[in-house]
Amino acid sequence: MHVLACLAEGLGIRATARVFEVEANPVLQWLVEAAEQLTAFSASLLCDLHVKQLQLDELYAVLRDLKVGAIGEDEAIQRLERSPAWVWTAMDPQSKLLRVIDVGTRTLEMAQRVVHQVVERLAPGCVPLCVTDGLKAYTTALLTHFGQWRQSERRQAKGPRRQPRWMPLPALLDAQVVKSYRRRRLVGVQHRGVFGTRLAIAQILAPCGWTINTAFVGRLNLALQERAAENLL
Repeated sequence: MHVLACLAEGLGIRATARVFEVEANPVLQWLVEAAEQLTAFSASLLCDLHVKQLQLDELYAVLRDLKVGAIGEDEAIQRLERSPAWVWTAMDPQSKLLRVIDVGTRTLEMAQRVVHQVVERLAPGCVPLCVTDGLKAYTTALLTHFGQWRQSERRQAKGPRRQPRWMPLPALLDAQVVKSYRRRRLVGVQHRGVFGTRLAIAQILAPCGWTINTAFVGRLNLALQERAAENLL
């Protein structure tokens, strides 16, 4: 428990091992076991949730390299630290509760995985307003999980019926904050609705006095990025 407390305070694996005069490998194993237990504990509590809105974002995390030979399980740790990773998060901006956190590449597969985890924690029939950045993969992932087959109406009285199409649920609301950069500097921000009307989106945000934004999850991701870069030193 003391080792895990040090890790939670931001002390790195090797530094924690030196403090408690143990090898780094057991510290890493204890961290993995604690993470598995916390994941199971969170899954048992964060279920059947009624959420009005969610902010989803992903942030590039640069994890520093360890010196070769510093620990025994080099392959596992180097794979974690030397590969580029993105921290994916989904949070409720009203309660500030982190609903989902995952790490992986910035791909459609990861977007599907994150949205799937979100849906698993929601109560049946709950379709929250989702605010994301301009990543197109979110649109596909949200449509996949919050969609339904719909039969198109015939344009003519005769002829074959049209094939049913996969369409978003009427309750699905999705908005994006698209940022433009030039030479790594922010030069513009565009707000747009993807699913649902701007009026319906505004009605969800109005009680909090907000407009379309990902500020809360953005600040959370910045904090996670800093801790991820430092935790394994």
